[in-house]
Amino acid sequence: MERFTKWKSTNGDHVFRSIYRIVSIVVCLCLVAVFFVTVSWLPPFGNPENPTNNEVPAKYIQEGLQDTGATNVVAGMILDYRAFDTFAEACVLFVAVCAVVTLLKRDGAHDVFDAFLQSLESTRENVILQTTALLLVPMIFIFGCYVAINGHLSPGGGFSGGSIMGAALILFTYAYGTKRAQRFINFKTYSIVVSTSLLFYAFAKGYSFFTGANHIDSAIPLGTPGRLLSSGLILPLNIAVGLIVTCTVYVICILFTQGDLE
Repeated sequence: MERFTKWKSTNGDHVFRSIYRIVSIVVCLCLVAVFFVTVSWLPPFGNPENPTNNEVPAKYIQEGLQDTGATNVVAGMILDYRAFDTFAEACVLFVAVCAVVTLLKRDGAHDVFDAFLQSLESTRENVILQTTALLLVPMIFIFGCYVAINGHLSPGGGFSGGSIMGAALILFTYAYGTKRAQRFINFKTYSIVVSTSLLFYAFAKGYSFFTGANHIDSAIPLGTPGRLLSSGLILPLNIAVGLIVTCTVYVICILFTQGDLE
């Protein structure tokens, strides 16, 4: 037992790390090989005989405006026809944050998110960065809101707009520190915003699914296509997804920056 304990403390950790690295490389190479083989089996792009060129995309393109009221066909597809798929993607983001918090959780009563934010306080003030952030952050936020809100009218939506707004939050935190950032976002705020957005998404599409499955009028007008207040539930759903993505991008970035900024 003494020999085993001594070997474990001296050579055992080194052997384990070596085996772990080798296994990681083998697994990654296998995944890359599987991906390359899968891509090689895909049909040629634009071939009219492709299985994707069937009645399903034809309905999205030809009847999407009439069914969803969204001039952006992609938004109508992911937030109306396949809205539950998008809901699952939003849930994946929430689960990813939960997993990161669980893995990086510290002992004690301190909140893990707030504890990680405190690591940013060690950074020195940078006048150039703060001045640049003062000019850019409002414009980035406005552009992100525009992309998210106009997702049913033009290319964009909650995922892309949320990523932009999340980047603005990260820039603000790096420039001005966490004390100012914590005034409007912390882990409690994240939990409330994301949980509320997910619940709203679930109830809204659950209601729409129930009425549609039972051939009942949903009483939610589609509005005039091309107008901002149109496309039924797509606009509020884009806002909900945008809030989820914004908070998720910011939280994950902050949780992983402790080692880099100390």
